[in-house]
Amino acid sequence: MNELDTLLASAQAAFAQAATPADLENAKAQYLGKSGRVTELMKGMAALSVDEKKSRGAAINVLKQGIEAALTARRQALAEAELQAQLKAEALDVSLPGRQRGTGGLHPVSLTQERIEQIFASMGFDVADGPEIESDWHSFTSLNNPPNHPARSMQDTFYVDINGADGIPYNLRPHTSPMQVRFAQAHVKKYAGVSPMPEVRVIAPGRTYRVDSDATHSPMFHQCEGLWLGENVSFKDLKVVVTNFCRTFFESDDLALRFRPSFFPFTEPSAEIDIQFQSGPLSGKWLEVGGSGQVHPQVVRNMGLDPETHIGFAFGMGMDRLTMLRYGVNDLRQFFEGDMRFLSQFR
Repeated sequence: MNELDTLLASAQAAFAQAATPADLENAKAQYLGKSGRVTELMKGMAALSVDEKKSRGAAINVLKQGIEAALTARRQALAEAELQAQLKAEALDVSLPGRQRGTGGLHPVSLTQERIEQIFASMGFDVADGPEIESDWHSFTSLNNPPNHPARSMQDTFYVDINGADGIPYNLRPHTSPMQVRFAQAHVKKYAGVSPMPEVRVIAPGRTYRVDSDATHSPMFHQCEGLWLGENVSFKDLKVVVTNFCRTFFESDDLALRFRPSFFPFTEPSAEIDIQFQSGPLSGKWLEVGGSGQVHPQVVRNMGLDPETHIGFAFGMGMDRLTMLRYGVNDLRQFFEGDMRFLSQFR
């Protein structure tokens, strides 16, 4: 083996021993740098004759090409090794099951509202919606509430810093009855001149607000009120509708109902609605679930109808209370605390 072959073998061995790109560059400098061994060989050609320069130069070029090829091969090998190490460090174990995102669900009160709307829709009731900030007229006056009614006081009603045309502040609606009035007025306008006018049959579910807070009351709660007005709608129809709803909602045909005489300014006669379960932890207890009655003639007039030709009934139920009874929840506040351990049970 001549001198050049020995030098090529030496360069190849040095490159092979380089463990990092920095080590490889240091080894390269020993052979191909400005003071490298190949460079020194090129400088030594100055003392040679022309013929010797030709043969010696060709041999040195072959040597240089061999060293550069060894250098390129080692660079690629180090880059490949680095890539494999990175891939190994970032490897995913595809044999493990993926982490799925949890599926959401409706709030229990939303489930109750959907159920209520479906049941009443099957009995021909529309669903009304309306503003949650109401005028005094819609919240109280239109419903035959006198000016000195306790519900108008700051103890029961939230008022906002906006006055109506009558100078009385607007309020966060304390019930969804204003939606009944608004729907009836729109109904009268829609069917003006139509004879006979179609019946008004509607429920009004939604959020309501009162100054109250404990285990069974919340400053913000949910109500569903219903209205049925026509030329021949009686208290008997009220009992049939409410009884059918309660038995369907609680999925119990042996559910007992009673209508206990009461007083509401917007209905006359009026009755509280009580239910009694025949089995389960609440068996034998009478539980109040709502109020009802025949719509007061003045309220019918405020809706734009003639009480001599249009009679009917109205009722109201607390959706939160219905939800508590259906699912066995004993503290209303759990519905609004956002505890996923509680809410996830209703998915």
